Amino acid sequence: MQQRLVIMYLLLVAVVFTAGAVDLDREGRDPAYVESIVKRSQKIVDKLGLKDTVSAREVTTIIANRYFKLNDIYGVRDAKVKQAKETMTGEAKQAAIKAAEDEKDGALYRTHFAFPADLSLYLDDKQIDAVKDGMTYGVVMVTYTATVDMIPTLKEEEKAQIMAWLVEAREFAMDAENSNKKHAAFGKYKGRINNYLSKRGYDLLKEREAWYERIKARGGKI
Repeated sequence: MQQRLVIMYLLLVAVVFTAGAVDLDREGRDPAYVESIVKRSQKIVDKLGLKDTVSAREVTTIIANRYFKLNDIYGVRDAKVKQAKETMTGEAKQAAIKAAEDEKDGALYRTHFAFPADLSLYLDDKQIDAVKDGMTYGVVMVTYTATVDMIPTLKEEEKAQIMAWLVEAREFAMDAENSNKKHAAFGKYKGRINNYLSKRGYDLLKEREAWYERIKARGGKI
């Protein structure tokens, strides 16, 4: 009886793991495009140093599928904008373009939170942040490190605010359609950070000039 229960338990576990496998959303896509996205996703996963090869493969697929989903969302937007420009004029055209952008924003919002939720089945919070950084070129820490180095007198609450805004910017950058738009998302928040620091009494021009001199003195290292 006990042996039968053990066998049933093992079969149940096998079913659960099989059901939890993530399928790569490759259907109808250019094989070369699929390969490039999988490789890009694999590079992000490689930096996580996961020991479990099954988990690493599943996470790679989840990331790749997110890239596919983003491509689909922007593809629908582009098609509707193209149609509006080719078949409409005046206010009707502008309204159709705005509607396409609004639909795109809605689709991004509806799918945004499912991505980290899927990752959480295999990764902890720190690893999920590392994935987000990988998808956004590590701009959060690059910008934060440079800002703190530029203004060594920053207070702890100011550092915390800067980091909070950069992390918020990363959420938008993750869903941006290309590298330029990703950097633009950060650029918006960098402007907010600069305004914040100026209001706090920092002379950013002088801070930056002094920073450049310090960098020069230590051989160009931040």
